[in-house]
Amino acid sequence: MVAGHTTGRTVFQVVNYCLLTVLFFLCFLPFVHVLAVSLSARVPAVANEVTFWPVGTNLESYRRMFEAPDFIHSLFMSVKRVALGVPINFVLTVLVAYPLSKEAGRFRFRTAYAWFFVVTMLINGGLIPWYLTVRLFGLIDSVWALVLPSAVQVFSVMIMLNYFRGLPKELEESALMDGASHWRILWWIYIPVSIPCLATVVLFSFVFHWNSWFDGLLLMNSTAKFPLQSLLQTFIVGSSTKFFSMADLLRLKHASEASMKSALIVMGCVPVFMVFPFLQRFLMTGLVLGSVKQ
Repeated sequence: MVAGHTTGRTVFQVVNYCLLTVLFFLCFLPFVHVLAVSLSARVPAVANEVTFWPVGTNLESYRRMFEAPDFIHSLFMSVKRVALGVPINFVLTVLVAYPLSKEAGRFRFRTAYAWFFVVTMLINGGLIPWYLTVRLFGLIDSVWALVLPSAVQVFSVMIMLNYFRGLPKELEESALMDGASHWRILWWIYIPVSIPCLATVVLFSFVFHWNSWFDGLLLMNSTAKFPLQSLLQTFIVGSSTKFFSMADLLRLKHASEASMKSALIVMGCVPVFMVFPFLQRFLMTGLVLGSVKQ
């Protein structure tokens, strides 16, 4: 039965669209302002005369930023972290979710293993034991310290697990009758039909690794090995002289410290904006189908 276009429904739709429009501008306009400041000249940026359009447009902030060695090193560290972390998360998520998606009768202690992973979402050992564990394995000051502690993301495992459980059991049964092993069933049947959920898992993993900054501050001993978001946090909160000498800051004629901070924020957001449009069409499908418990 299709609901009619009643007055109440029309009012609800109008209010809903208005609310979503307001939320969109509340989320989008701050980024537009930061982008405008990063492209503005020194005097308007310092005088807070920039709103949503650059004043005295120039690219001096971005040129200075790419000339800073710490920025190049941090950008490379973030790229390396994503290049290692996303495939590791993807493989381990699939390998954990597939056996946990089977019934308890086919996988002994399946429920116990499932609860083992769920408990880690609710309880953790704390910051100090986590740091001591990473140091015990000799990972401090290396990219592996940023990748391995978060190798298995339990939230993604739960989404993937429920998605696998929702697939028709006839797919697996027919493959088993033809003599296929579980490895072949997983990589040649389950994976190809799970693209929406896999894309969602990849997106979550990418955003997590790219936006993480706290672990970089704790596990890296020098700013040269900070991931980009850790450098950004230190640059925004701390002093700019940590990355640019006072003489360099005094020589800035067309850019200010505010515009350089804004340029660094923009560069930290650009990769997510580039990846999200390609995976967004899979996001809702993967979340909805992966959240339905069969």
